[in-house]
Amino acid sequence: MSPLDTHGTTIVALTFAGGVVVAGDRRATSGNVIARHDLEKVVVVDDTTAAGYAGAVGPAMQMLRLFAAEVEQYEKIEGTPISFPGKANRLAAMLRDSLPMAMQGFEALPLLVGVDPDEPDPARAGRIVTFDVSGNIVPDSTGYESIGSGSPYAKSALKKRYSRDADRAGAVRAAVEALYDAADDDSATGGPDLVRRIFPVVVTVTAAEGAVRVPPEEVEAVARQVVEARAATPGG
Repeated sequence: MSPLDTHGTTIVALTFAGGVVVAGDRRATSGNVIARHDLEKVVVVDDTTAAGYAGAVGPAMQMLRLFAAEVEQYEKIEGTPISFPGKANRLAAMLRDSLPMAMQGFEALPLLVGVDPDEPDPARAGRIVTFDVSGNIVPDSTGYESIGSGSPYAKSALKKRYSRDADRAGAVRAAVEALYDAADDDSATGGPDLVRRIFPVVVTVTAAEGAVRVPPEEVEAVARQVVEARAATPGG
């Protein structure tokens, strides 16, 4: 199967006290076929930024690789990190450049998260932005966001579970819960795979620790807790 024909969903992000978390399920589809069970759709861009993507896998992966390289090059040449709004603007420009491909059906949309070092309140430093296919930047206004075919279900879950004052553990749990709910109703979103031990990719970004991938064993433990809780109350 061509990477151009393969699509990935779902990405969720939410802020918490001191930072932001972004997580993605692992399924990739090609039409009605599951193309991959273990695709990684969330990447660390630099020390203060991470991103996830939904849509055509090939164009999305190429876009984020190039974006990370340009961020690194800017910091080397200028000798200073690019601001979070600057990163969002650069990614928006890349989307505008890829519009002809999107119009042919190979649409790829990123979700960008990071921390703003200029925020006077470190507890509110987390940032989330999404984009439309034309490159328009859509800043977060709720503290949580989701993209991909499972996003309506994930956002509905976050609407009930989100707390801006949650700690890191609470935010990671909410992200995994939201992905579980998305997988429950969206066939293109993969839920926790206990047999293959395939679980979401989760990254946290804080001013203190930077962008860090949550250890797989920690994500597995959280996912198993979610599955066990749902076994007791399948309706959520």
